[in-house]
Amino acid sequence: MEINELVSLIADLLKEFDLTRPVHKHFKPGIGPFGEPQLIKELSKLLKSKGHLAYTKRIPDLSIDNEWALEFKIVRPFGDNGKEAENWSINLLHPYAGNTSAIGDAIKLIKEVCMKKKAVFAIGYEHETAKISLNPLLDSFELIAKYMRLPLGPRIEEQRNNLVHPEHQVIRCVAWEILNN
Repeated sequence: MEINELVSLIADLLKEFDLTRPVHKHFKPGIGPFGEPQLIKELSKLLKSKGHLAYTKRIPDLSIDNEWALEFKIVRPFGDNGKEAENWSINLLHPYAGNTSAIGDAIKLIKEVCMKKKAVFAIGYEHETAKISLNPLLDSFELIAKYMRLPLGPRIEEQRNNLVHPEHQVIRCVAWEILNN
């Protein structure tokens, strides 16, 4: 499976899960409020239901068909209450190997994971008309990755609209494949 097919599959599965109107803790229905570990666990179940070998680990977050090692970050500018979240952009941008940002995850995948194909994913949420666009954050991630000489491929992105949650109406599945040096 190529990266563009993988991004489309994950976007479809997340939309499928959202349509079940799942509730996480005491939040409004929809996948928007799910934390990273909970969302990845559900994604793993959905992949298995479609015949894929999928399992979660510490590193990588998700392995698919013994082919892909994936790390995920959630990018959510607004909370369940409709208020702007604090520090929501740090999940992508902290440029340090020991950090839990997407940059740190990419470094871990490069150094610690032996699978042939690797990618970093950002699962982003926006309103139907973005109140806070994710584009500046995604562009900044790419600039930092380039500065750090991370061997990332081009941005691959799929969007699914009409999500259940009123503050997380659009999901953007964004991925960068880590290229072999």
